[in-house]
Amino acid sequence: FTMSRKVVRSSKFRHVFGQALKADQCYDDIRISQMTWDSNFCTVNPKFVAMIVDASGGGAFMVLPLSKTGRIDMSYPTVCGHTGPVLDIEFCPHNDNIIASGSEDCSVMIWEIPDGGLTTSLTNPVVKLDGHSKRVGILSWHPTAHNVLMSAGCDNVVILWNVACGEAVVRIDSVHTDLIYSACWNRDGSKILTSCKDKTLRVLDPRKGTVLLEKEKPHEGSRPVRAVFVSDEKILSTGFSRMSERQVALWDMKNFGEPLTLQELDTSSGVLLPFFDIDTGVVYLCGKGDSSIRYFEVTDEAPYVHYLSMYSSKESQKGMGYMPKRGLEISKCEIAR
Repeated sequence: FTMSRKVVRSSKFRHVFGQALKADQCYDDIRISQMTWDSNFCTVNPKFVAMIVDASGGGAFMVLPLSKTGRIDMSYPTVCGHTGPVLDIEFCPHNDNIIASGSEDCSVMIWEIPDGGLTTSLTNPVVKLDGHSKRVGILSWHPTAHNVLMSAGCDNVVILWNVACGEAVVRIDSVHTDLIYSACWNRDGSKILTSCKDKTLRVLDPRKGTVLLEKEKPHEGSRPVRAVFVSDEKILSTGFSRMSERQVALWDMKNFGEPLTLQELDTSSGVLLPFFDIDTGVVYLCGKGDSSIRYFEVTDEAPYVHYLSMYSSKESQKGMGYMPKRGLEISKCEIAR
């Protein structure tokens, strides 16, 4: 007898499972923002976790040291310099004490959080970046260059900022004809990928602000599309079919015609936020309003995107933050948090 075909694909990640922290390691009594914006709502690094909170009359977010678990007092200090609701926050990848926030007040602000967290509320940013004419809903720090921040606003404009001198270096304002759903960098920051309500994925040159590649209708449905680079050649996108089924697709940038794979997942309505881990090739799909996180391995052989497993909890999730690798407990074989 010869078994020519492997029935089960071999994978190092077959036994990866999710584990929730115990109640005493959680944060309690935080009044999370009630905004319905499709951002991550929180951001995390090896020192702090930050989340957007409800604020009367303005916009605020809270930054907590990772060790400060338990009940958070109502009077705990916040970062509250924005005059409108905060829509997105993101820690700087090169300095764990620096965090950026984008707001409905059309501004982007850069804040410095002292070690150990805030003792009084913070109202004065280190830098205020003014250049958008409508609310700023997306922020992304450059992965390799210091002091470079990308922002995308509801004015359909993408701006690359030099944070050190507080000025807009590149302004991409004639490319997107509608609301920008997502904007991210590739691994070394040499390209930008955006998805837009005009049903187009675009790969941009950040230095010139020009379009290198575009793909119309990666997903047939009209609901929001998200997209991330998974390698120098490939893009993973999430979206909806005509029948409003949630989909995940993988694209080859050298041949944008047809997807390498397109899989239908379910009929939930929440936008799927992809978190791709370049080191392991695993992508985590977190649905807004879901109580589960699916994860897949992305490989070079068909069908390219291989379902691994699903983590389920009792609570539905509103936002997700992805811990940088240097914050993981590798002695416990933790590969993502």
